[in-house]
Amino acid sequence: MTEKKPNAALVIGGGVAGMQAALDIANQGFKVYLVERTPSIGGRMAQIDKTFPTLDCSACILTPKLSEVSHHPHIELLTYSEVGSVTGVAGDFHVRIRRKARYVREDLCSGCGDCAAECPVEVPNEFDMNIGFRKAIYVGFPQATPNVFTVDKENCIDCGRCVKVCERKAIDMDMKDKTINIHVGAIIVATGFELFDVSQYPRLGYGHYQNVIHAMEFERLINAAGPTHGHLVRLSDGKKPKSIGFIQCVGARDVQKGVPYCSRVCCMYSIKNAVMALEHDPKSDVWVYYADIRAFGKGFEEFYEMAKRRFGVKFIRGRVAEVMEGKNTGNLVIKVEDTESTKVRLIEHDLIVISPGVIPSQGMDTMATKMGIEQTDDGYIKIDHSFFGPTVTKTPGVFVCGCADGPKDIPDSVSAGSAAAMKATIVLSKGES
Repeated sequence: MTEKKPNAALVIGGGVAGMQAALDIANQGFKVYLVERTPSIGGRMAQIDKTFPTLDCSACILTPKLSEVSHHPHIELLTYSEVGSVTGVAGDFHVRIRRKARYVREDLCSGCGDCAAECPVEVPNEFDMNIGFRKAIYVGFPQATPNVFTVDKENCIDCGRCVKVCERKAIDMDMKDKTINIHVGAIIVATGFELFDVSQYPRLGYGHYQNVIHAMEFERLINAAGPTHGHLVRLSDGKKPKSIGFIQCVGARDVQKGVPYCSRVCCMYSIKNAVMALEHDPKSDVWVYYADIRAFGKGFEEFYEMAKRRFGVKFIRGRVAEVMEGKNTGNLVIKVEDTESTKVRLIEHDLIVISPGVIPSQGMDTMATKMGIEQTDDGYIKIDHSFFGPTVTKTPGVFVCGCADGPKDIPDSVSAGSAAAMKATIVLSKGES
């Protein structure tokens, strides 16, 4: 008697693309295991303040999706977990998953926060790009899903105060990592992206000058749920910046740094952040330094024009040569060749925001090896055909969406998630390769 083919799918990555893929598969009646290596789903979208080109609140869009995923009867959330190994073929995959010890029981924790209030340890908060602080027992952000606390064992001092204050007895310091085995018919990889390490450009001052930050740090500063409660201030002295410079294409379209491709979203998120800076203070002086503007999507060119004409964002075409810090003020001077006027200019700012490019997510090489899927020279997952198979990998039964196969904005990531879900359900419906 042959083994029954599985009626379930595995989605790796709990960002917006992975969530959409999981929902679309689950809404067709198939079971979905949604694996996320961090304690909460939500991905990068959970960190940003507003979306372009509409300036809609990111959390307002994302939070209902988080709730829908967490309450869906056909979706099993496996957060704080990683894929260990994958064997088998399309329609018949056996997957081993390591569930890391959270030291808090998900079935008992109510997310009340009494434990964090009692915890005496504060460490930099990764979700706030290490600008803000969290406790050694924490949830990453207010809408974290599942709303379950996690103990950071590396920084926990084992004082036991959180254990004593938890009325539901949810904290278990003896919890161990465990391995589970699942049987699925299709796999979707939605592992997202990382930001390029802009400290590789020392001439731009990141890591040397406190008032040079990158775009995601800026996102957390202007976010009402961020470390400064939405107040845009300089990290060096807490003062409100009156002049801000945004530097484009750092870690993108640079062959010498191994990132020859365009990251697609940098131009638009930088323009969006420039507009947000002026919404915070309409009297501020905001500049964008760019090589060229790539406003390719629906409404993007109109948003770019609106930034210039309605909000008064100033644009200079030219690569920034150097960022220098003024004596005693913490102010910064940008040296740039204005290619339109052919003049070298020195422009002073209170704050500089670098726009990092997008690179493949951490551990992509290892995961690709485990699953036997091919990668491009840039490190992304290789697709079968850019026209007719944009979500299909070279491995039958394994599909890809979001930024796992290349940089995308949020709408394109969601569309790719739905497309990958349809491909996966075809395999599941057949029950075979």
